[in-house]
Formats: sequence, C-alpha cells, structure tokens
Amino acid sequence: MMKNLFRVATAAPRVHIGNVKKNYEEIKKIYKKYAEDADLVVFPELCLTGYTCGDLFLNQNLLENSKMYLVKLAELTQDYEEVGAGLVVGLPLEVKGELFNCAAFLHNGEIAAIIPKTYLPNYGEFYEKRWFSARKIEADYLDFNEEMECVPFGNQQLIHFGSEGNYVNIGVEICEDAWVPIPPSRMMALNGAEIIVNLSASNEVIGKADYRRSLIQGISASCICGYVYSSAGRYESTSDLVFSGHCMMYENGKLLGEIKPFEDGTLVRDFQLTKIRHDRIANKSFGDCKRMYVNSDTEMEYTEVEKEYPERDDILAKVKMTPFVPSSNTLDRCLAIFNMQVAGLQRRIETTRCKCVVVGVSGGLDSTLALLVSSMAVKKLGLSSTTVVGITMPGFGTTKRTKNNSTALMEILGCDIREIPIADSVRQHFKDIGHDEAVKDITYENCQARERTQILMDVANKEGGFVIGTGDLSELALGWCTYNGDHMSMYAVNTSIPKTLVRSLVDEVGHFMEKNGFSGIAGVIEDIIDTPVSPELLPPNEDGTIAQKTEDTVGSYILHDFFLYYTLRFGMDQQEILELCKVAVSQSKEYHFSDEEIEKWLKTFYTRFFRQQFKRNCMPDGVKVGTVSVSPRGDLRLPSEIEFEEFLELE
Repeated sequence: MMKNLFRVATAAPRVHIGNVKKNYEEIKKIYKKYAEDADLVVFPELCLTGYTCGDLFLNQNLLENSKMYLVKLAELTQDYEEVGAGLVVGLPLEVKGELFNCAAFLHNGEIAAIIPKTYLPNYGEFYEKRWFSARKIEADYLDFNEEMECVPFGNQQLIHFGSEGNYVNIGVEICEDAWVPIPPSRMMALNGAEIIVNLSASNEVIGKADYRRSLIQGISASCICGYVYSSAGRYESTSDLVFSGHCMMYENGKLLGEIKPFEDGTLVRDFQLTKIRHDRIANKSFGDCKRMYVNSDTEMEYTEVEKEYPERDDILAKVKMTPFVPSSNTLDRCLAIFNMQVAGLQRRIETTRCKCVVVGVSGGLDSTLALLVSSMAVKKLGLSSTTVVGITMPGFGTTKRTKNNSTALMEILGCDIREIPIADSVRQHFKDIGHDEAVKDITYENCQARERTQILMDVANKEGGFVIGTGDLSELALGWCTYNGDHMSMYAVNTSIPKTLVRSLVDEVGHFMEKNGFSGIAGVIEDIIDTPVSPELLPPNEDGTIAQKTEDTVGSYILHDFFLYYTLRFGMDQQEILELCKVAVSQSKEYHFSDEEIEKWLKTFYTRFFRQQFKRNCMPDGVKVGTVSVSPRGDLRLPSEIEFEEFLELE
C-alpha cells in the first residue's frame, strides 16, 4: 500500500451565472465522479453562483439559494461517509449584516468550515469591494439550520483532515489572497498547512497565465507545500472579461500537472506528503521563520474534520525509474552539470598552480567522464591539452576493448598518454604479503586497485600535479570502491554524479563534443556506453570479454540509484521506497524487475550503504552538482556504527 499520498481533483465546472440550482447540478456531477477515488475535490471561486453576478450578489434570492444548495452539497458528501472526498466550493455568504466571498469545506454530510476571502481586488476590471467585506476574522461560529449548528467561520483556521495519525493539514485562500505581498498561505504554511487550496476567478489576458504559474510555483516552493489552484472557466466569460479555467497543482515548487487555459477536463494528482514533511524538517530556515512570525496574533486554529483514507496501490503521477536523469532538455541539463564539474576543477587547478592533472583511464564510463571534464577544464584555462596526463594501467582483468577505447579517447583529446602495466608489480606485492595469485579473492582485487592509485599519485608527485578521482556517487553509496585505492584522490569530479547520470552525461557531452571540434569521439563514446560496468580486476573470459560485471554482484544501478534518491532526498522509509519502486517498475516500458528482485536489492542497498559509511567519512573533496550528496563536509553526516537491522524489515 502506498503511504502518505493525498489525492486531489479540481475542475472548472460549467457555470450558469445566477442560476444556483444548475450550478449545484454541475458541481454535483463532477464531485460524484471523483468522490470515491479522490480525497479532496476543489472548485473555483464563487462557482455556486458564478463570479460575474455583479449587483445580483445583493439579491436575497441568490443569497438564500446559495445557502440552501450549499446544505444540499454537504448532504451529498454524506453518501460516501468518512472515506469519501472532501469538497471545497465557493459562494457568497451573508454573516451578521455583511457579505463575504467564501470557500466552504464540506465532508461527511457536514459544513465543516467556512473561510472568507482576506483581500478583495478593487482595481482595473475588479471591484469586489462594491459587494463584499474582507478583513482578518478570528474563529466564529454560524448556524445554518438545526442540523448544522456551530459551523466554524473565519480566515484564521486550518483544516486538520484525517484521523488516528493519518492526516493532512489544509489551508484555504481565495484568488487575490495569493497576489498580495504577504499572502495568507505563507502564514498558513508556517502554522502547519501542508496543502494550500486556492479558489480563484482569474480572468485571462496576454501573459497572465505564465505570470500565474510563476506566482503559484513561488508560493509552493518557498512555503514547502502542495498548492492546488482552481480557476473559473470560460462559461464565466461575460461583457469585457474572458475566463480560461486554468487549474494547476504544485508540490514544493514542482508542477504536478495543469489544465491549461481554455482546455477542458479534471486535474487529478497525488501529493506525496513525505516530500513536504521531509523538506520542512530539513530546511531549518523554515522553522526559524515559523518561530519569528507565528505568535499569539498570527497563530491559527485547527478545525478537526474526520476522514478515513482508502488503501491505494497506485499513484497518479509518473514515477521515474531514473530520478537523477533529466526527463526534458536533456542536453542543456547535462551541459549545465558538466560545466559545474569543469568550473570546480578549473578553480582547483588555478589555486594549486599545478603543472598537470593525472587521470587513470580504464575505458569505463566514470574515467571517461573524468577525462572529458579534465580536458575541458585545461582548455578553458588556456593550457595545453597535454596538461592532462592520462594513464592506462592494464592488469589481470583488462580487456582489449576497454584498453583500446581508453587509448583512442586520449588520442582524440590530445592528452599526454602513458601506459603503465601493473601485473609485475602486483605479483611482487603478492609475494611480499604471502598471497597466492591463484586465490582470486578480495585481496587479489584490492591489491590491483591500490597499485593503480599508488602509480597515479606517484606520477602526480613526479610531474607536479594532482590526481583526479573518477569514482561516482553510486559507488560511494554502496561502498563499491577500494579503501585508499580508487576511493582516494586529490579532487573527485564525479563524486555527486550517480551511475545512471554518468551514462547520460557521457552520451550527451560526447556527442556535443563530436559536433564541436572533436571528430571521431562519438564512436568511441558509444562503445564505452555499450561496455558492461566492471572494475576489471578478475581475468576475462576465454573469448576476451569482460567476466566480472559489477551489477551481477551488487545489483542493478537503476535500482540502487532509485533507492539512494528517495532515501537521501526525501528521507522515505524502506516500505514507502519499496512500494514506490514497484509503481515505477509497473509504469516503465524499459525496465523490468520482479517484486522479489526489488526487495532483495533494497536489502542489499541498506546493508552496503550503512556498512560502508567509514569510506565516505574520509572521502576527498569533490564537485557537488545536485541535491543528493554524500560528502561528510556538506550533506551527509552519519556514524560508521549504525545498527541498521530494522531497515531490512519489509512487509
């Protein structure tokens, strides 16, 4: 079962201006369609009457009908009892001789709360102050009829929607509220609102849709919240005004989906509450702001609304199997990441005033990316391409394919190419420590890795340079590196690039360089990408192909990068990651993993991740390019002695 999902539907119903009964029927039709599947259904501002009623808002018939049909809508929600969706609808409401532009929150047969608009537009085409009142209204209570008494009324309230620890806090604002310098939503978020809904009637003019998107995205990002924006549709259009039905949902500043202007339909999306809650905990500035601004004058009250959430095995969103890999503008994103790597290395070269940078080139993805970064860095500094000393160090497991690719790549880039075989020196080391070469164990493998690192560092000393680390984020997460071997360098350019992203970077950057003066590099790059991932520390097969394939031992990097992303980026627990991964696999046409495989490799991930923390605690400096990093100086501070057995408990 998927955890911590909150499903919201929103639509701009056909509005019959001034005809409350017909509007009730339109709202009813949409609500009934989603009442059993969604948790909340949101409709636009004043949709029960129509936003463009003008002076008709002062007519008692319209106002009485609004109250009557609001009660009918509330009664409609009772048909679905506590498991049905809440309903948020806009209407005018007279309270103690004043008229307010309101949002009503309905659920389980009750009018759970009424929230009046805080700010009224009275400029340009808007003149709401002609009819409505607005101000800060502390909690009050209204009586609708004998069955619906003491309905909470006021704009200083939030809806605590749920029961028994399974809940979501909801804040409601109305149209103009979002457009003012300090929107109510900001104070709602600081008071604990995780989802903000906005009932709007925003007319359409050129450029307004883009401005509206940036406005709502900014609120969602800075408030670290989900934001549901529901705006009046084209049937509100009258006289000089045209309305478009623009509806949007954002989560922590990311667009989940929208109904674009003048398109029809219903927008249904799932908010992952874990993401919102994690980022609020992690962002200490959010808490500081809360302590500064939430006090006795700004504190909001919670209105409790009972809600039972159904069990769900799906999620109404695309869950990528490769969350680190750009899904759009791939070349631009990859070049932006590449340029960050290059800039970091440029600065290190300038600061150290080194004569060269030394790269161990294996013919694999990681060393290829490190070599591309190094070559571009020295080029941008106006240095000779031979400032990059590329060293290939064939050993017991090196194949002709990888050796030829590494040499070809260095030739195209114009590096200072050196070949230093390691077999003889490793055999001498085996003799020195008393290891039988026939025993191809971890000692057999790590002796080779450390010999290569020794060569790189000693050459760097000799030439007045420093060693560029080639290891990537995925290897660091799994501890798939030899301590004080490939684990160590003077500067690591791939340290925050996961394996799945390394592949995309090498592909995109390599082909970009092909078109920009490095003729022939694309063919080499394509063969490197097609080569199985391997440390090549065990002898090859009889036909000369790679025998030791990393993913046969540790599992698919597709899975491990998925686990890593949701563990570190959003702090999800193992069960939530497991279920989310199953959803991602079910949606994927490219990747196929059984439930048993996912569970097996998830346990492997946690085991390796926690046991190998000691390697990350002394990792070298490296370039941070994304929000997920394992550097002990910045993003990840963990003890090496974590007792992680509970992470292996999967339902």
